[in-house]
Amino acid sequence: MVLSHLSGVDLAAAIEKRFPGSVVDCDQSATWVQHRMMTDISEYLKNEPELKFDFLNSISAVDFIEYFEVVYHLTSIVHQHATVVKTKLYGREELAMPSVYHLWRGADFQEREIWDLMGIRFYGHPNMKRILLWEGFEGHPLRKDFL
Repeated sequence: MVLSHLSGVDLAAAIEKRFPGSVVDCDQSATWVQHRMMTDISEYLKNEPELKFDFLNSISAVDFIEYFEVVYHLTSIVHQHATVVKTKLYGREELAMPSVYHLWRGADFQEREIWDLMGIRFYGHPNMKRILLWEGFEGHPLRKDFL
């Protein structure tokens, strides 16, 4: 099976039509959205018949020091296309955004890993606790400022 890539520009147009003001930026490779809108946007991406992103390949996070970027790789098995959705979280303390666990169960361990190693909490997740390190471990070791 060969997947086509749904460009960030095309995806941004669809999201913006449905949720005006929710798209922050886009290019051919990805779409950046407001993190507070992630639940609504994810539900739309999964349930909209023309998009039908029914599979979450991965969630990852990147520390750019000025902000964190959370990256979602999504695939539509039905339409055989894939896309990338990103969001930015500014600051270093008390970072949180909505969980997508209720839509894609594959988000379970991935959101917990991001919490554990990067310090981004996913509210609405039913079991938001460390997955690799022990409870009580101080800090998040994949952050660039971790000592």
